[in-house]
Amino acid sequence: MPGRKSKIRMSVHVRRPAAVVTAVLALALTATACGGSGDEADGKTVTLVSHDSFNVSKPVLKEFERESGYTVKVLRGGDAGAAVNQAVLNQGNPQGDVFFGVDNTLLSRPLEKDVFAPYKAKGLEKIPAEYRLDGGKHRVTPVDTGDICVNYDRSWFEKKKLDPPKTLDDLAKPAYRDLLVTPNAATSSPGLGFLLATVDEYGERGWKDYWAKLRKNGVEVVDGWEQAYNDRFSGSQGGKGKGDRPLVVSYASSPPVEVLGKKPAPEQAPTGIAKDTCFQQTEFAGLLKGASNPEGGKALLDFLISKRFQEDLPLQMFVEPVREDAELPELFTKYGERVPDAATMDPEKIAGNREQWIKAWTSLVVK
Repeated sequence: MPGRKSKIRMSVHVRRPAAVVTAVLALALTATACGGSGDEADGKTVTLVSHDSFNVSKPVLKEFERESGYTVKVLRGGDAGAAVNQAVLNQGNPQGDVFFGVDNTLLSRPLEKDVFAPYKAKGLEKIPAEYRLDGGKHRVTPVDTGDICVNYDRSWFEKKKLDPPKTLDDLAKPAYRDLLVTPNAATSSPGLGFLLATVDEYGERGWKDYWAKLRKNGVEVVDGWEQAYNDRFSGSQGGKGKGDRPLVVSYASSPPVEVLGKKPAPEQAPTGIAKDTCFQQTEFAGLLKGASNPEGGKALLDFLISKRFQEDLPLQMFVEPVREDAELPELFTKYGERVPDAATMDPEKIAGNREQWIKAWTSLVVK
């Protein structure tokens, strides 16, 4: 995201794009028309509010628009944490019809604030119950899942003849000083997921001590995932290797991104994941209460869990579909890595502690 960046001279470096933060707090969303023009007043346009990483292939979107008769407009509002906060602030007077991008780390916040209207999406029976965290209320619909993990740049570690880290403990060792960049837990869902992984691993008594160690070891904190991965991570194809941090908090599904379009295809992805650092994430969408086009919003929710969209999203957003009959692309199955025992946490526990954890983390790390 554009904006000036400043680095604070400490063992932990915080990069803040000032213009972006101001814009988000001012409720300024960047509007992107994804399917041509349409007049919202005539009910032919349906608006999706989301984070910056939402994407769908044009043929898949065009097919939905042709079959449904709706034109889709997407409003992107920064990283997931910022977009969710904005949806909460606009409760009852939303800027769109459907919100996509709230995950299990932030879900309780919009539910408590009554942001969503109930709707049972068509095809929900194809989604395993483990992903339906709202029970039978149907205020939100699960769309995708993935594991938040530390990713590493294989080439960097090979050149340094250093083994990449495997565990959370490893990240605090002197050998990995000044190597890790993470999104901010207060503004980014991957950043918050990584914080929750450390709470799960070290408990209420130990996670603060762990982050104190990371701070002394030079962890860098940036506002969002896009900046961490594409700007600061040395292994990012999007950043063309310009970053100087070979460790980044990202996803278990990120390595296939680095293979996409490479010819000839490599034997393995140029990036890997530290499997013992992962936290399971599920993203949801919901019909916004007060939507100007609720019928269009319902059709859009049906589309988000349709088999066509579910099979499209792995190579568009590099997450996994939740629909059990959706097939993964070969790129995903060959270069992606499965994490059978990623950390998880009860949503009620997250809801009861999230704000105090974030506050404590911020005072400890972001100074």
